[in-house]
Amino acid sequence: MKFADLHMHTNFSDGTFTPEELAQRAHDCGLRVVALTDHDTLEGCERMGKACENLGIEYIVATELTAEYDGYEIHLLGYYLDLQDEYFLSKLCQFQKVRQSRIIEMAEALNKAGVPLEADAVFELAKCKSPGRPHVARAMVNAGLVKSMDVAFEKYLKKGKPAWVPKFKISAFEAIELVHRAGGVAVMAHPGLNRTDEVLKPLIESGMDGIECFHTRHSTNDCERYECMAEEFGVLITGGSDCHGMNKGRPLIGGIKLPYVYVERMKERVARRRGEMAEAK
Repeated sequence: MKFADLHMHTNFSDGTFTPEELAQRAHDCGLRVVALTDHDTLEGCERMGKACENLGIEYIVATELTAEYDGYEIHLLGYYLDLQDEYFLSKLCQFQKVRQSRIIEMAEALNKAGVPLEADAVFELAKCKSPGRPHVARAMVNAGLVKSMDVAFEKYLKKGKPAWVPKFKISAFEAIELVHRAGGVAVMAHPGLNRTDEVLKPLIESGMDGIECFHTRHSTNDCERYECMAEEFGVLITGGSDCHGMNKGRPLIGGIKLPYVYVERMKERVARRRGEMAEAK
């Protein structure tokens, strides 16, 4: 039986593994299908694809977008994206510039709080177009400004703390449309983690394709509830570890193994959407 992990990150966003290291970990865990879902970027997809090909792993081009609906923060996973879609790539470029500006704002806020961290130190550590708070926390640890990443978040980087800077969020409707326009399917990530149950129905009615039912931080009851909801609404069921390498203290890959039948259903949905797009041209 083939298994998949459809939610993982590399050092092209806030993970610590390279694409090659992540692909090798997937192979060692016995996974046969993986999706790279780095935040607001497809930067690592080509390398991940090659690494997976060398290891005999089926690979899905994907990303994770941050959106908003009715006051809720929504994390939207886009799967089977067209790497050559210029409009989608241009939008990702905009999101990346906002992320970079946020790092500068956080560094300025830290300086005002008496923490001498320069934004350039964060960018040098991140070495990617899509930096985030974990990079700031790691840079603080490396500079000896805090003892651990947990301390950095608890004392400075969490919401309500001195260096908290809100994320830029597009509307969930725009995010879904972006994914569809790039030929992909849009899935809500970890609704149990973001507590977004109340907005599942309106987003599905607006075209969202699925729910990430299985996630490392979903309880057994969560998984069962979201699986029932997905079946009730007639949408896709997905799952993934949300592995960030060693950022979370241990690699989470292998903790979620999604049966391949759910990948086949995604492929059917993608084929149907692309057929409809071709007819509309």
